[in-house]
Amino acid sequence: MKIGIFSAILFASWSIGTQADPQQTLQQTPQQTQVQRGEYLARAGDCVSCHTAQGAAPYAGGYRLNTPFGFMLAPNITPDPDTGIGRWSADDFYRAMHDGLNKKGQYMYPAMPFDFYSKATREDIDAIFAYLRTVKPVRNEVAVNHMDFPFDLRSTMVVWRELYFKEGALKPDQGKTPAWNRGAYLVEGLGHCSGCHSPRNLIGGIEKSKDFKGAVIDGWFAPDLTTDIVTGLGTWTVDEIAAYLKTGAIKGKTTAFGPMAEVVQNSLSYLSDDDLRAMAEYLKSIPPDSALRTGRQRPDSARARGAALYMGYCSGCHQDTGAGIAGVFTPLAGNASIIAPDPGNILQAVLLGIPAQFGHGAMPSFAAQLDDQQIADIANYVRSSWGNTAAPNVTAAMAGKLRTQTH
Repeated sequence: MKIGIFSAILFASWSIGTQADPQQTLQQTPQQTQVQRGEYLARAGDCVSCHTAQGAAPYAGGYRLNTPFGFMLAPNITPDPDTGIGRWSADDFYRAMHDGLNKKGQYMYPAMPFDFYSKATREDIDAIFAYLRTVKPVRNEVAVNHMDFPFDLRSTMVVWRELYFKEGALKPDQGKTPAWNRGAYLVEGLGHCSGCHSPRNLIGGIEKSKDFKGAVIDGWFAPDLTTDIVTGLGTWTVDEIAAYLKTGAIKGKTTAFGPMAEVVQNSLSYLSDDDLRAMAEYLKSIPPDSALRTGRQRPDSARARGAALYMGYCSGCHQDTGAGIAGVFTPLAGNASIIAPDPGNILQAVLLGIPAQFGHGAMPSFAAQLDDQQIADIANYVRSSWGNTAAPNVTAAMAGKLRTQTH
């Protein structure tokens, strides 16, 4: 969705089968090629709106996305080899859509709604990539990042990701109808409807208790999509919702204008009647207490604290991915001392420091800078990040006991 979807974001950068499998599109025919399927799915995701500047070639980038902390310019995603994605592989594209990592492995900003697109299947993401490879290549170099310091540093995205992002394709609910599952897949995934229709907090995260409850975006109000009888879709029928998505107007109720009119024009009007009705069925199931919506995790506050502390005190040496610097600073990802059942080693290191040895640089003591709870939060974050699967079982009491013993 093009106009102002991400202005409140702090950090800017399918027919169901008998088992309710959302990978299959309701409108797909045996003759549909991967490229045709990809074009349809790109429409469902409204990719053209954000990646096309006013009067410019489709998908050539340059459209401005404003935030309170600077702005982003949408990148060129035509297959131009030098300024677009011509040298990207299908794996590169999947990683961007599913994991929110660019070709260099850097964190992407959520101006690109990868937190929604991650719910799409590999098959569908590959189809979109196949379609984009057929778009006319346009040479248009775009300087994407115009964020203010320190948000121009992609590593600052780690805290946002800890709070609001969990990768993974949306799993069907076997207790629901195939159409409902298809609707959930489109609304929660490629359609990223709550990106506009939910209020966001100061760091760009959707307010969990207000999903789909409506939000102001660049002076436009995206209305409540829950079944609230007064402010939402409580008095709408499934057929009326589907017709509105298709045409942008329902006599006696409303007409789309502003950003929603553009979404209808560029995206929804191209979708099949079956898919639109599936979306409508899903929307009609969202209760006024929309915190119950599908797939939205609630953030772990202790983990968020640990992530913020790690970025402030540790990432300069150990890197935001825990990879360290070969021969200089020890990696934490996959480190046997970090993921040991007993967390004594990591507590010793943080409290006492480690001298320079075996060619590696020294690690300072943080005993004077961090209290016991902060040390525990960092230790638990490190033990459970970047593929580390140790239990986050460190407590402030453990850190306090060691501090007393070594005082």
